[in-house]
Amino acid sequence: MNLDLVALLAITALWLAAGIVAEGLPRPATARAMRRRTGWLAGLTLTGLVGLAVLGTAALTSQDPVTTSQNLVTTRQAPTDAAMAGLALPVVPAAVVALGSVRRLRRLWTGATAFASAPGTPTAPALTAGAAHPMIALPIQITGLATLPVAATAADLLPLTGPNLIGLVLTGAVLVVATIGVRHALRHSRLTEAVVTVRPRSPRAAGGVLHV
Repeated sequence: MNLDLVALLAITALWLAAGIVAEGLPRPATARAMRRRTGWLAGLTLTGLVGLAVLGTAALTSQDPVTTSQNLVTTRQAPTDAAMAGLALPVVPAAVVALGSVRRLRRLWTGATAFASAPGTPTAPALTAGAAHPMIALPIQITGLATLPVAATAADLLPLTGPNLIGLVLTGAVLVVATIGVRHALRHSRLTEAVVTVRPRSPRAAGGVLHV
């Protein structure tokens, strides 16, 4: 199996796993569990960013394959070359992850650490609302979804050719992204209302830990 295909499939699986972890990030009942899950998500996200950067750099620096006098093995590797060129799809959401989601994850981990002095300390409503912020899960999940057609093309399951197919993929992607975005926005709004309802007694003590 082509090494580029193996690496691409591994990166895709990693981003999909990060999306699943991000989906359940607001669910931990204790601050210690919140900190642990935030650490997992940060590790998956940073590894995925490094992997995409390495694959993208390899795709840019690799030479164009010779198309003449090639045997059947080279023909089978052609979809992988096309998929490597299609790595531009997840670049934009990955950039949003690097510039926004990583910063919010670091802030969330710091806030969870401040509350995790005792094993049974419940998760503060502000932490739960911060974990549900759309700018954490949404860019990570979009990046994972954007790597799927690239991996499918590398595995010769989905040729990225033809205007009808490209239009269908783009339409489906827009609908999925809009649905996920609305869902995250509604969940964040609901959890933020809980933070407003439960006002801290000392604003000075509670302020500055985490902004939702």
